[in-house]
Amino acid sequence: MATQLPPVRLGVLISGTGSNLQAIIDAIAQGRLQAEIRLVISNRPLAPGLRRAQEAGLRTLVIDHRGFASRQEFDRRLREALEEAAVELVILAGFMRLLSPVMLEGFPDRIMNIHPALLPAFPGLNVQRAAIEHGARFSGCTVFFVREGIDDGPIIVQAVVPVYPDDSEADLARRIQLQEHRIYPQAIALYQQRRLHISGRRVLIKDWDTSNASAALINPEPD
Repeated sequence: MATQLPPVRLGVLISGTGSNLQAIIDAIAQGRLQAEIRLVISNRPLAPGLRRAQEAGLRTLVIDHRGFASRQEFDRRLREALEEAAVELVILAGFMRLLSPVMLEGFPDRIMNIHPALLPAFPGLNVQRAAIEHGARFSGCTVFFVREGIDDGPIIVQAVVPVYPDDSEADLARRIQLQEHRIYPQAIALYQQRRLHISGRRVLIKDWDTSNASAALINPEPD
């Protein structure tokens, strides 16, 4: 009989609406993800995501970055709160702060983030605008392990969406966000199942089905 792995203990950091937090909450409730959210932290006292967490019965904490003299001091308080909650994996869900080595060293290769582009293309901000302006035929989203640098770390899961000629930034962002809500719980599940192994800049996934070697996406589709 296979050994039942324990739920992964999560700490989720938010700054805004918390839509990816909600996707994780839903995946846990539906049994698609074996995880326990031990703590939700917001650096913004009025972040709407705090209400989502409270309505789900989760413990919340506000640590306002404006009350700290440096990024390192803020991160030290974050780290203390996460360690006190016995968090194993830190999830950035719309957390609009760059992390310093204080946090990265506390949770080495145990901090995940999601970015609304196909990294390493289009890191940073205004990525839907960049994809449209560059005439990209595809965009999407990427879950990755956080390291130093902006949106620069080993890639875990990606989802691809087409970019259409009449897309606005908002149109493209909505389609990408739907996929974010799918792949973030998936990436966390792979971690919980102990299927992820980091080798340099690569994340190797145990039992990855690569049998469909001819799979391809083409946009526009051939006539």
